[in-house]
Amino acid sequence: MFHLILSACLAAQPGVCEGRLLPAGDAPAREACEAGAAAIARDWLARHPDLTPGEGGTRCVETAELPALSMQEIAAGVHLHQGAMDQLSPQNRGRIANSGFIVGDTVAVIDSGGSRAEGEALYAAIRQVTDLPVSHLILTHMHPDHILGAEVFAEAGATVVADARLPQAVALRAEAWVISVPRQIGAGNFAGTRIAAVDHPVTAPETISLGGRDLRLVPVPPAHTDSDLTVLDQDSGTLFAGDLVFLGLTPSLDGSLAGWLGWLDTPPDPAPARIVPGHGPVTELWEDATAPERQYLTALRDAARQAIGRGLALSAAIPAIVQAMRPFSEGWADFQAVTARNAATAFAELEWE
Repeated sequence: MFHLILSACLAAQPGVCEGRLLPAGDAPAREACEAGAAAIARDWLARHPDLTPGEGGTRCVETAELPALSMQEIAAGVHLHQGAMDQLSPQNRGRIANSGFIVGDTVAVIDSGGSRAEGEALYAAIRQVTDLPVSHLILTHMHPDHILGAEVFAEAGATVVADARLPQAVALRAEAWVISVPRQIGAGNFAGTRIAAVDHPVTAPETISLGGRDLRLVPVPPAHTDSDLTVLDQDSGTLFAGDLVFLGLTPSLDGSLAGWLGWLDTPPDPAPARIVPGHGPVTELWEDATAPERQYLTALRDAARQAIGRGLALSAAIPAIVQAMRPFSEGWADFQAVTARNAATAFAELEWE
């Protein structure tokens, strides 16, 4: 297969140029790719007024030439990219979240990464495995490191699926992300990134078919965020938990602490064969996947309650909670900054319980 690459530069920073993969240009032969390149590139740039054509113009390349995310096949037909165990930075290009894809008669993608460039690299990884159509992109929650590559898959013809609460949650934050994320990962790494619309909102548990393979989607009451959604591949027993499960990177609270602990205390039945966290390595046992996070969140709840019981104002409570949490810092990357933010969120929730 051949793929269309467009050289595009930031209109506000003409010296910052990147190659953008345009899935609409995919073709089985180079000649067919080249024949449609000019019109596809022109239409795409019209939808991205923050970009201008670069000197490189367009070119058509084979799949093997595309920069692709590294993937591992963790079960038959289930492929995973494990993100960097860190916060967003130019060094990791914002590629910190786990993402994956499942191959049936069509392909379903689970989370799209934190930029268009990462979405393109995930798309390239899929094409190195199969030419089957990408029918679904499933977003596990609203955080930008998991969703900002979505437009690539929408352009490839995928139905974008997410919890029904996700669009509103994103709308409240999108304007800030467009400013903050490029500053965190670099303007070039963010070039061409746009937020894609959700085509299929999920309001209750449902099953998506990939032909002979079924995926069970379950929306979760407020926990890590207010738009969490789990994905179970019923063939392999692989549970994509999104950021309801963190391993190694400090859990970030953006929903309900009580709800998150409640979710952790209710293991899936039947037990999955393996659990894919939003950050960190795959594990086979529920207890191994969730025990470190449960310990951290329980300690956060107890420390927040103690600060509230002492009558501390929020400004004094945050450092007190962080200090009380220090014995639980081992094994968690970026502990200090994330725990301080969690302290504020937990305090606001628990002071009214």
